[in-house]
Amino acid sequence: MGSWNTFPRSVRELTEWLYGADARSFADMAAHMDPMPSVTPDGASFPLVRPESEWRAELNPDEYHVLREAGTERPFVGEYTDTKTVGTYACRACGADLFTSETKFDSHCGWPSFWSPLAGEAIIEIEDRSLGMRRVEVRCANCGSHLGHVFEGEQYGNPVDLRYCINSISLTLSPSALPQE
Repeated sequence: MGSWNTFPRSVRELTEWLYGADARSFADMAAHMDPMPSVTPDGASFPLVRPESEWRAELNPDEYHVLREAGTERPFVGEYTDTKTVGTYACRACGADLFTSETKFDSHCGWPSFWSPLAGEAIIEIEDRSLGMRRVEVRCANCGSHLGHVFEGEQYGNPVDLRYCINSISLTLSPSALPQE
């Protein structure tokens, strides 16, 4: 690659440049990737470990792609992006409680945003340097499923200046009996 004129202009060109002209599509590559790790970054096992065949049987293809292959749902289409329902958000894969509506806020980014997970160790954060940038991936601490990413320093005005940007498809909402104030 000698100049900007030869820089890849599409995902297909980039794939061919990185992997050769006979490169498989990204979808083919994703289908052959290793499954989500069954251990935390510090080497401990997640409390809930299942074979990928069981996850595939339990989750629909879109849920499996996001939760178990670290995919991302399209922005502004998720079930919980704009909801104001009071309640608790749990991991769609295992049911572990993760966030509450009290920390959900409108970030207008296309995915549900929270400024804090539940107290304790409901989630784990893992540095992600894919796509040529530094991000912090958010996973369920119970089953290791991918939830989304957390970003800091965006000045949304929440108490901790964090935005947990979570895929709706990774969550289920259990409404509370109490109305939101």
